[in-house]
Amino acid sequence: MPISALHDPQWRSFASDNYAGVHPAALAAIAAANGGHQVAYGEDAYTERLREVIRAHFGEAAETYPVFNGTGANVVGLTSLLPRWGAVITATSAHINTDEAGAPERMTGLKLLTVPSPDGKLTPDLVAREAYGWGNEHRAQPLAVSISQTTELGTLYSPDEIRIIAAFAHEHDMAVHLDGSRLWNAAAALDLPLRAFTTDAGVDVLSLGGTKNGLLGAEAVVVLDPARATGLTYLRKLTMQLASKMRFASAQLLSLFEDDLGLRNARHANAMTTRLRNALEAGIADGSLPSLEFTQPTQANAIFATLPTGVADRIRDRVRFYDWDRARGEVRWMTAWDTTPADVDAFVAVIGEELSRA
Repeated sequence: MPISALHDPQWRSFASDNYAGVHPAALAAIAAANGGHQVAYGEDAYTERLREVIRAHFGEAAETYPVFNGTGANVVGLTSLLPRWGAVITATSAHINTDEAGAPERMTGLKLLTVPSPDGKLTPDLVAREAYGWGNEHRAQPLAVSISQTTELGTLYSPDEIRIIAAFAHEHDMAVHLDGSRLWNAAAALDLPLRAFTTDAGVDVLSLGGTKNGLLGAEAVVVLDPARATGLTYLRKLTMQLASKMRFASAQLLSLFEDDLGLRNARHANAMTTRLRNALEAGIADGSLPSLEFTQPTQANAIFATLPTGVADRIRDRVRFYDWDRARGEVRWMTAWDTTPADVDAFVAVIGEELSRA
């Protein structure tokens, strides 16, 4: 069977922005980087240019380390901030706690200290619940705070909210890590430059997402305060995140900065989620979508809602998506850079048909 026969270009889901294909500009960047030889392991022209671009967007002190995936970026970034006895305070719903198979703890030896948060966001008061015990040899030492932007519940931190978390952390000699797998969606929703809610807000190390925004296996660890992080040169290799042909990852990341592609992709994904939310709200208002309730505000490209379990299963048989909390009937719907208005409208129709059957 030819490879071309394995793909249905018309198939769409609302499960994850990871389901989307690679943006044509990213594919073009890979092709453009494919000519001739370049020095391996990051000593290539594309990676050097990426370093320059990252410094232009995040500040002259920024250091850039491309990696393969988001889990790798989080593991490498957190490891650079902590000694073996260090601990990271984070939300219970954080990706590093729920969706990385224990990698941050298994790969590095660090400890996650998790705090429940109904909207996925931390505050100084929540951080303070686990920010204690320094000098106690019986307790993992709280030496970093990790937040996600946007959060795993689709919510958004304002620059001021990040700033006060960073101030609290730094006052207690803790570093600040930001999981930015959907950082572009946050920038689009806030209508702010990337550094406004990272460097300028006091973030020390950033996981810069690319895969969820149209790239093929390309993310980066961006060190915003080099005084806080050590060992990046060695940690990528140690954690199997050092690409020999790094130019192809760097070229893709560069494509997101050219002509604001990253922002344009994210704005489109956010707009499709807004379209979906508006249509669903209209259906709730006119009674055509009974039993549908939202559980979180929609601030970027994710919607969280509850449905009767049987209805959710029937809808999923037709359009793929994930349960978030099956016990309470909570589901997650996500849009991507390639979601179309027609995709959204068709999905709304499917939801309506299955709810009417219920």
